[in-house]
Amino acid sequence: MRTRHSFLSSRCLLNQFRKHRASALAAGTAAVLVLAFPSMGFGGSQENAAPEAKIQSMETVGKKAVSRKSGEEIRFVTEAKIQIELLDQNSTAKVFSGQLLAQKIRQQQEEERLRKERAEAARQERLRKKQEEERRRQEEAARQAAEEAARKAEEERRAARQIPCSDEDYQVLLRIVQAEAGVCDEKGKILVANVIINRVLSDEFPDSVRDVVYEPAQFQPVSSGSINSVQVTEETVRCVDRALAGEDYSQGALYFMNRKASGGSASWFDRHLNYLFAHDGHEFFR
Repeated sequence: MRTRHSFLSSRCLLNQFRKHRASALAAGTAAVLVLAFPSMGFGGSQENAAPEAKIQSMETVGKKAVSRKSGEEIRFVTEAKIQIELLDQNSTAKVFSGQLLAQKIRQQQEEERLRKERAEAARQERLRKKQEEERRRQEEAARQAAEEAARKAEEERRAARQIPCSDEDYQVLLRIVQAEAGVCDEKGKILVANVIINRVLSDEFPDSVRDVVYEPAQFQPVSSGSINSVQVTEETVRCVDRALAGEDYSQGALYFMNRKASGGSASWFDRHLNYLFAHDGHEFFR
């Protein structure tokens, strides 16, 4: 594609070519006239004897001059064409350079846009991680606080279940648990101890283990005397110690019975007490 500059340069070179050609033609004509004038202006036998030879000689000189000038014109035109082509090539190179520059600018702009997008994505990811870490920290803090609150509540509950327990009270508690729940699992033994402790803590019953266990008509092993003949096992000792330390599954039960062993007295439990649950052959009431 030619630019305006190359177009104007081409027109200028063509004009110079035309002027140069006109000058060459004029010079050739003048040479012919100069050579022809002496033969026409002076008389003599020699000149008149061979007019045709002189005319041919002048025409030959003129043709040589014109031929020389035509060669120069061809060279000039060729150089002009070369210059025009160089101008066109230069213009094309400039256009191509401009296109490369524009492409480079667009590429830089795209790279900058991608860089900003990556930077924003990285920032958002850092923010998300920070928020996630903060959420986990808060959850962990809440969990620890809940565990601490539960631990304190359990400590308070266990502390509230602490009862005065002399050596005599301890031995009575071991024997009544063995007599009532010797065939039960660990939880069954702890539940019987829980009922005795609940009664000590209740205003409805005496304030010591011995007085609760030996209150009249409360526990069948006391009435039968079997409480004095049982052999306390190590498991029973561990279960009683756990109950005295505050381990409790009783839901506040104050009574328990074995329905098969209770016989007709079981109806009294059903009529006067609130049933709570059953475990390992015993039913618990409040």
